[in-house]
Amino acid sequence: MNYVIIVAGGTGSRMDVHTPKQFLLLNGMPVMMHAIQAFHKSQSAPQIIVVLHAGMRETWSALCQTHRFDIPHSVVTGGESRFGSVKKGLEALKAGDVDLSQSLIAIHDAARPLITPGLIDSTYEQASRTGAAALAVRSTNSVRIVSNNGLKNNAHRRETVYLMQTPQTFSGTILSEAYEAPEQGMYTDDSSVVEKKGYPISLIDGDTRNIKITFPEDLAIAEILLRTMD
Repeated sequence: MNYVIIVAGGTGSRMDVHTPKQFLLLNGMPVMMHAIQAFHKSQSAPQIIVVLHAGMRETWSALCQTHRFDIPHSVVTGGESRFGSVKKGLEALKAGDVDLSQSLIAIHDAARPLITPGLIDSTYEQASRTGAAALAVRSTNSVRIVSNNGLKNNAHRRETVYLMQTPQTFSGTILSEAYEAPEQGMYTDDSSVVEKKGYPISLIDGDTRNIKITFPEDLAIAEILLRTMD
């Protein structure tokens, strides 16, 4: 069985607006709805779990009514961090007696509305073979590595640098085992959590259009990119 946990617990502080970024309108529809729609349209057809901040559940329910958004999904209250929110999503799956050994679970950022069904399917297909798969794009910029104290920096070959995206998809047992560990500051995505447990990550070529809405200008860029994907 396939599942996706869409993490939407952010409050959008860097957007400098009162509305969380996942609820902002993109082409007339909230950002998060675009992401949910892509998973619904994928051949992988996962069951969808949305993880929201407790104070956002009523807002989301109202948005679904306003936009007549009826794609089936369940809503779970998130934790204090992204790590905690993913863990809450996993706990909800376990509470539903999901057979993790027979499951593939994708994790996706609600603020990545331009993900395509094809890329979603590629992560499930690769995870079914290797247990852990993630989208990533190779850096096209020159790269420098800064020392821990910030006093020194050195050039680094950009060919070996990849920028991570979501979804990141895993065997249910691998993901569950990885999230039993305590949270650490180095965990910036799910691959870093799984890697810490000793599992290798299979990288899949992502798409530069699969941007994350973080700053106000990102929404304008997404509007333009969306037109190129129709």
